[in-house]
Amino acid sequence: MKKFLTLLLAAVMTLSLAACGSKADDNTGGDQPASALDLLNAVWAKYSDDDKFPVMGGGTDENNMVENAPGSFSVEDGDALDYSLSFPAADADKLSDAASLIHMMNANTFTAGAFHVASSSDVDTVVSDLKDNVMSRQWMCGFPDKLVILTLGDYVVSCYGAEDLVDQFSAKVTETFADAVVACDEAIA
Repeated sequence: MKKFLTLLLAAVMTLSLAACGSKADDNTGGDQPASALDLLNAVWAKYSDDDKFPVMGGGTDENNMVENAPGSFSVEDGDALDYSLSFPAADADKLSDAASLIHMMNANTFTAGAFHVASSSDVDTVVSDLKDNVMSRQWMCGFPDKLVILTLGDYVVSCYGAEDLVDQFSAKVTETFADAVVACDEAIA
């Protein structure tokens, strides 16, 4: 009887450890979104109607533009990424997907981009190059106050513009995605 109970307890313990192991495997990837657009949509959904401001999303092509919501942004045109989102054109080939959310009145008031990096080994390079590209820009039609860059697994999220809007957006990203990490939070000088 003792042997039977010992074997039964061992079997239960083994099964419980196996269940814990499979549970941990199910959580790999954490709360990563399916696309850059899904990421920005989830963040924008956290805003109350009173906190939302006039925005547009999407690329430079009229067919891709969306009013009052984020939109997909093509990664095929590095110059458009650089011009519209301050993403370095030389790094466009490192992306598999992108989305944007831009203040409708002035892009320097608020611009956010979500970028899905094709290889996780390139995330740090993309963050560094993106920061350098934003900080070295010659700004016209308004001067953004602040830059924040966050990472979420294979995603890099940038936002720059008025400090209050950037801080609010950054807080919404970390509220929406618990695994998001602030990689850069600096005044633009």
